[in-house]
Amino acid sequence: KHSFDTQYTSGGQQSYMEQENDWDRDLLLDPAWEKQQRKTFTAWCNSHLRKAGTQIENIEEDFRDGLKLMLLLEVISGERLPKPERGKMRVHKINNVNKALDFIASKGVKLVSIGAEEIVDGNAKMTLGMIWTIILRFAIQDISVEETSAKEGLLLWCQRKTAPYKNVNVQNFHISWKDGLAFNALIHRHRPELIDYDKLRKDDPVTNLNNAFEVAEKYLDIPKMLDAEDIVGTLRPDEKAIMTYVSCFYHAFSGAQKAETAANRICKVLAVNQENEHLMEDYEKLASDLLEWIRRTIPWLENRIPEKTMAEMQQKLEDFRGYRRVHKPPKVQEKCQLEINFNTLQTKLRLSNRPAFMPSEGRMVSDINGAWHNLEGAEKGYEEWLLNEIRRLERLDHLAEKFRQKATIHEGWTDGKEAMLTQKDYETTSLSETKALLKKHEAFESDLAAHQDRVEQIAAIAQELNELDYYDSPNVNARCQKICEQWDTLGALTQSRRESLERTEKQLESIDELYLEYAKRAAPFNNWMEGAMEDLQDMFIVHNIEEIQGLITAHEQFKATLPEANKEREAIQAIQAEVQKIAQYNGIKLAGTNPYTTITPSSIDSKWDKVQKLVPQRDQALQEELSRQQSNDHLRRQFATQANMVGPWIQNKMEEIGRISIEMNGTLEDQLTHLRQYEQSIIEYKPNIDQLEGNHQLIQEALIFDNKYTAYTMEHLRVGWEQLLTTIARTINEIENQILTRDAKGISQEQLHEYRTSFNHFDKVRGPSPTPVPTATPTPVPSLTSLCKRTGIMDSDDFRALLISTGNSLGDAEFARIMGIVDPNNSGAVTFQAFIDFMSRETTDTDTADQVIASFKILAGDKNYITAEELRRELPPDQAEYCIARMAPYSGPDTVPGALDYMSFSTALYGESDL
Repeated sequence: KHSFDTQYTSGGQQSYMEQENDWDRDLLLDPAWEKQQRKTFTAWCNSHLRKAGTQIENIEEDFRDGLKLMLLLEVISGERLPKPERGKMRVHKINNVNKALDFIASKGVKLVSIGAEEIVDGNAKMTLGMIWTIILRFAIQDISVEETSAKEGLLLWCQRKTAPYKNVNVQNFHISWKDGLAFNALIHRHRPELIDYDKLRKDDPVTNLNNAFEVAEKYLDIPKMLDAEDIVGTLRPDEKAIMTYVSCFYHAFSGAQKAETAANRICKVLAVNQENEHLMEDYEKLASDLLEWIRRTIPWLENRIPEKTMAEMQQKLEDFRGYRRVHKPPKVQEKCQLEINFNTLQTKLRLSNRPAFMPSEGRMVSDINGAWHNLEGAEKGYEEWLLNEIRRLERLDHLAEKFRQKATIHEGWTDGKEAMLTQKDYETTSLSETKALLKKHEAFESDLAAHQDRVEQIAAIAQELNELDYYDSPNVNARCQKICEQWDTLGALTQSRRESLERTEKQLESIDELYLEYAKRAAPFNNWMEGAMEDLQDMFIVHNIEEIQGLITAHEQFKATLPEANKEREAIQAIQAEVQKIAQYNGIKLAGTNPYTTITPSSIDSKWDKVQKLVPQRDQALQEELSRQQSNDHLRRQFATQANMVGPWIQNKMEEIGRISIEMNGTLEDQLTHLRQYEQSIIEYKPNIDQLEGNHQLIQEALIFDNKYTAYTMEHLRVGWEQLLTTIARTINEIENQILTRDAKGISQEQLHEYRTSFNHFDKVRGPSPTPVPTATPTPVPSLTSLCKRTGIMDSDDFRALLISTGNSLGDAEFARIMGIVDPNNSGAVTFQAFIDFMSRETTDTDTADQVIASFKILAGDKNYITAEELRRELPPDQAEYCIARMAPYSGPDTVPGALDYMSFSTALYGESDL
């Protein structure tokens, strides 16, 4: 009984295989296995010996003198062995075999229980064991696939290459190969043109095996080492024979393996670049669309052409509310998402060792923020203009109606006055009648003077309508001009008639004093009643309870004068009664009317009755207006109650977000989950904002322009709400980017926690305090965007102290180098993201331009250029065309037509380029 142990030791550690027991006992060696090994090992040895121009026929006989054994070792190792002895004696053969065994031992293989005598004696089992040792050492031991080596590495390689093929499942080096499909799959995977795999049948193993053996021998220079019938006829084919044969495939395709690895690396780099370019294009498009929307919207908001009527201006206000409720909110989200996409893209570029993304001119985040600021400025100005214009139109409508009322009353009074003043009745009257006409004219002059105030009021109202740019000013001016011209005409005619009457006054007798007294007292009283009726029907406009209460007080004062006025009316009616009494007493037949005035006692009573009816009507109108103002006051209180609750809530949420973003409770995933739950709670608060908007709309529809019960405006709360949504979204994005950085850089949760603790320790508030929102009340409103105690950004002095605290000894030059990395824009500020990027970048395993160049060089067959045909053969179609479209022609020596410069292309991927 012989035992044969194979061990291989390197660097003090046992590698490859523990002692195999297949050779320990002759009785366990299957004759079929021995046959397979004999054929396989013989063919394997001949595949190398033929390079030296020789071969063996019988493996145990032809190695007995040691000469071909030494030659075999020289061919497969590429080294020279000691000179062999050429004698025919047994001792010469033993010495030659010992030289071969010593060489094997020098390569780290320990042979146990075997000597040269067994080989010289032609011991088949020992000879096969020795050859298996050589195969292990020189054909299998150096195979390495993904940190596995030798047998395990070779098996993993076979599994990877045959995985896509149906009916192939490589689990070992014996029965997995019996049907021949695995051999065919290996060949087809690397040389698909040699085998039509789809025509092979699993139930025809002999055909499959012979097909693979013949193709390998003819096209791959792999000799036939196995018999198909022996493999099929054996319950379990010999593992060593299969492994030896399969190792030949591995070495035959090793060049393709290197090219595949290089191609995979290039594909990975190109995929990163393609994804980044796609993100850049998305950013550019989203930025362009948002800027275009702002560009179209601002002119609409800056259009301050007023409408002529209140209804048209109210429609403009409603359109503006629709813009605020419907059109703007999606754009707020787009702007926030744009900033998030920009930050995510920059993080991905940093993690893939690519240059930072610089948007095209005019599409920077700062440009978008500037345009957004202009948009909000235009919004504020447009809303203020709308409300001021509505107030102006309201005032104009009131003045225009007042003008029409006074003009109508005046025109009614002047009707027929010119005809009266131009008649010549005094020429044919008696003296008493003439005197009566003169007295009547004096009464008219008193009436005329009383109407002077109304004419002045009409002119003043017309002037004010002109100053306020009333749309119907031409008609108002024409009517006012007509009234004024007529008034001047009446004045001139009055003066002329007085002169005519005075010329005949000396010829007239005294007229009835009672008539004269009646006329003199009736005229001003009549004017007083007309004025009272006009005041009682006068339109009014108020904006608060105080103003309407002032009108109510004035009305009460007017009612207090009515008893005294009634006494005057009774006195005037008593004069007329006295006239009737005297006439009856003296038997005088009266003409039926007072010759000195057209104001009759019945007209005085009629107007007095109308005044009596107008008073309660005025009471009702004032009370209705008081009720409306009380309703407006309720709307103010309703809005103020909710605004005073929503405003502090938004402020509190802003402060809590700032506090959450700098605290380190749990893992980043815990923080992200907490923030998303927090974000959901904020979103669920949206109905309160919508309700507040509804209350605000009711206030605007009621034309309420002030609110003494709250310092918050709807605009103030809208800005706070939008900033709250933006802040929570940005905070979540910062945590997501930290997770992305942690995973890409291999940073542990403990390291990230340590980085955050150190950063927070040196993070201090700097700069001016935030400016509070201005209000109309003495009590300032707290800013809805106030800063937390830490800013998340530190200046260079604090950052230097932070680095020193982490154990870095910094000179000025080294610190300047580090600041160039963490603050490439020389802003003087360092963010937490830049800090953790710096702390991890020195040890991060990232692809580099040199690695990509080396990969292309493999695909190019060590040339300094590559062709389009080679790219299409080695890379997926889309990535091959991507490279061809972007690679410049190669301009070096010894080029061929169509050669492409992969070196400058690889460098451009990691530096400044136009990609």
